[in-house]
Parts: sequence; structure tokens; C-alpha cells
Amino acid sequence: MARPNSEYPTELELQILKVLWDEYPLTVRGVRERLAGGGRELAHTTVITMLGTMVDKRQIEKLQPTQGKAFRFSPLLQRQDVSRGMLGDIVERVFDGSAEAVMLSLFDVADLNSEELANLRKLLNKKLRESKS
Repeated sequence: MARPNSEYPTELELQILKVLWDEYPLTVRGVRERLAGGGRELAHTTVITMLGTMVDKRQIEKLQPTQGKAFRFSPLLQRQDVSRGMLGDIVERVFDGSAEAVMLSLFDVADLNSEELANLRKLLNKKLRESKS
């Protein structure tokens, strides 16, 4: 039985989006090379299939060639929108909507250095001030 379509990108789709967020537009070859550079070796046909699927899902767009025969691809989804949506889904499904539970879990699983902790403290203090306004 086929897996139902998710409103969020799959792991491989997300890797491709990350490549395209960093640099676009790219050809199939360009996407494949950058994935390989990040440790994800895929067959050329696999990348073609994935890009076609992502075009169909309206995650990316296929641009006409400007020179030669190679189509180029560009992201339609924004990194911030995808990350917010995916994180919001995890907060709701895993932590029953509790931001506090998410933060406590984050402190348990992430090795935060003193600079990162100081930055988080600043963000929390800013949110506190905003909530009092």
C-alpha cells in the first residue's frame, strides 16, 4: 500500500530543497553533484524522478533552458515556511502543543554551548517583554 502524501517534504525532498535554497537555479546535474558533495550519492535518473515529483507537488519550478538543453530548477517553497510548518507539526503531534515540553526536550538532546544558551536567554527575555506589552 502506498504511503499517503504528506504536506511536508520527505527527507530526500528536503535535502534537494536545501541544495536549491543555497543556490538556484540548478540543473539536474548541479543538484546531483551538490547532493553527492553532501554525502548523498544518487543515480541521475533518481534525481530526475525526484525533481519531477517535486515539480508536480509545486515545491519547485522547472525553468526553460537558456542555453543548451538542460532544464533548471528553482525552489517555490521558502525555507522559513517549511521549517515553521514542520516544527509546528512536531510540536502538535509529539508534544501536544506544549512549547515548554519542546524546549525541555531540546535541552535534553542538544549540546548547547554557553554562547547558544546566552542567545536563547536573550530570545526568551525578549518574548517575555513582548508578552507583557
